[in-house]
Amino acid sequence: MNDKTHFGFQEVDVTKKAEHVGDVFHSVAEEYDLMNDVMSFGLHRLWKKILLELAEINENSIVLDIASGTADIPKLISEEFKSASIHVTDINASMLIKGRERSLNENFFHNCNFALASGEKLPYQDNSFDLVTVGFGIRNFTNKFNGLKEMKRVLRPNGTLLILEFSKPTNYFFSKIYDWYSFNVIPKLGGFFAKDTESYQYLAESIRMHPDQEELKNMIIDAGFEKCKFYNLQNGIVAIHKAK
Repeated sequence: MNDKTHFGFQEVDVTKKAEHVGDVFHSVAEEYDLMNDVMSFGLHRLWKKILLELAEINENSIVLDIASGTADIPKLISEEFKSASIHVTDINASMLIKGRERSLNENFFHNCNFALASGEKLPYQDNSFDLVTVGFGIRNFTNKFNGLKEMKRVLRPNGTLLILEFSKPTNYFFSKIYDWYSFNVIPKLGGFFAKDTESYQYLAESIRMHPDQEELKNMIIDAGFEKCKFYNLQNGIVAIHKAK
């Protein structure tokens, strides 16, 4: 029998999950930035700025951003550190193309290198990067632990890992409101703005299937990292995990 994993609330063959996730992001690529602003009321921009404040990099740093999407995080790094070398990667060609087009249109192409790459099998040598960032991507991995081990492998000694991801609200009543919003409003917003209800239903479900703050912290440590801690944002809707 084939091994199974989750795709939102569905159970699918492990070998098929990346294909299903790929279909979702091919579908949402065109309206991805608009939907991020609509769904989060623009707060995702603040969350990414907080991630950068935790980054501990300088003008000489070499950075890898995994699951870059439309390159929000590389753009922030490029604007702050104009001489840093930033490797922008995504497993999804539609998203990577949007990110590259944006880098040209918004003038942060000069220190970015673009590559179609899986976060679970990175095409880079050991000890290559000072910082690895993942913004709202790791929950879509087929095997998160393999991805974390790859991030550890490509980081230099004393390098930093930063993961920004949806997590579990810390307040019970707030959690209930958040659940209602996720399953009753977000898919409708997806249908209205992106003409795609199903993809945004999956995105809401994938958040619920993702490990909570403590679980992800333990996975990161088990993958070989040290000194992992997390920062809850917006009552735990989002968390940033930082590890050395």
